[in-house]
Amino acid sequence: MARRKSKGFRKPKAVRRAARKRKMGVAERRKREFTYRGYTIPELQQMPLYPPEDGSDQVSIIELVPSRVRRTLDRGLPRECEHFLERITEAEANQVVRTHRRDMPVLPVMVGKSIGIYNGRDFVNIEVQPEMLGHYLGEFALTRRKPVHTGPGVGATRSSKHVALK
Repeated sequence: MARRKSKGFRKPKAVRRAARKRKMGVAERRKREFTYRGYTIPELQQMPLYPPEDGSDQVSIIELVPSRVRRTLDRGLPRECEHFLERITEAEANQVVRTHRRDMPVLPVMVGKSIGIYNGRDFVNIEVQPEMLGHYLGEFALTRRKPVHTGPGVGATRSSKHVALK
């Protein structure tokens, strides 16, 4: 028989609150589903990238993204970005798709996929989260590192060689 952990001394107000929660059936806070501009991820993935030419009222992704990404998509993605988009849609969930295209905007079809982004030295693997929508891939693979300084080296001036006693 498993023993339950004792809750110790609790104030009467806390006991009443716990009883009220049990009575209402509230076990814990519910995690809210992620929405982007009022649309869930499955709804975004079903949307077309560009607005339909027949004049229907169907919302497209290009109408929801920020202006800089909208301008990039309006001008048309480069051939390399189109090729990368095809590769990412065909990839399985656990497969890492590597790319040098740092200027590619994060689109709903990429959510949940693993992407290796080149930062100039090596590939940085990231898992695309819904919060990344509307940003560029290059924002998640930093190209600069913080410098690490050591103590003064050979040939340093006399003043820089000084080390305080305390």
